[in-house]
Amino acid sequence: MEITLATWIIAFIASVILGISKAGIKGIGIIIVTLMALAFGAKESTGLMVPLLIVGDIFAVVYYNRHAQWKYIIRFLPWMIFGLLIGVLIGKDLPEKSFKYGMSAIILASVILMYWWDIRKSKVVPQHPAFAGFTGIMAGFTTMIGNLAGAFSNIYFLAMRLPKNVFIGTAAWLFLIINTIKLPFHIFVWKTITKESLLIDLKLIPAVLIGLLIGIRLVKIIQEKYYRKMILILTAIGAILILFR
Repeated sequence: MEITLATWIIAFIASVILGISKAGIKGIGIIIVTLMALAFGAKESTGLMVPLLIVGDIFAVVYYNRHAQWKYIIRFLPWMIFGLLIGVLIGKDLPEKSFKYGMSAIILASVILMYWWDIRKSKVVPQHPAFAGFTGIMAGFTTMIGNLAGAFSNIYFLAMRLPKNVFIGTAAWLFLIINTIKLPFHIFVWKTITKESLLIDLKLIPAVLIGLLIGIRLVKIIQEKYYRKMILILTAIGAILILFR
């Protein structure tokens, strides 16, 4: 594969943003996905991104491990795996236009609901299994077909009212597990991870590490009371950007 300088620049920027996201600045996944699709194509970029995501996940797990809350992972992960398997089976044949409109509408509705909870100063945490089930299935499905699970996991963890570092540490373990599960499907079923794509990933890892260092600094600067609002805003912007992808 012959790659132009412009493609490398776009991929480098996307990888830096990926690192920033994995360090805790959630809600910017659509920017990464869009840039990677622009650089390498929509289908090819889904597999190319997975090893880079895992590198970011490993770093985040090591750095934020002490903050992880496994009870939330155990409640969410089985539903996410179920959604991922649905994505493996039908994801390739799903009309992209229908998917984009449906996903954007669900994410925006969820963000509006959580904003409403916030202005009402509600402390109620959704306990019904259907909430974890729906958001988990949607997260698993979207992570398989477009590496876009962040929006739905953000909605779930924000609804649980997790503090900043607990949010990041719990999400780090969740995505390390789910992205590792995705690997064999991309290699053997969709065949979107190849020797060539892995060589590209090796050259982009330094950009991910730069982004991780930037992200850690940003997380330390952002106060706890503003972190939740920032994630809500970025998640909503991401839902809108999906429509223009």
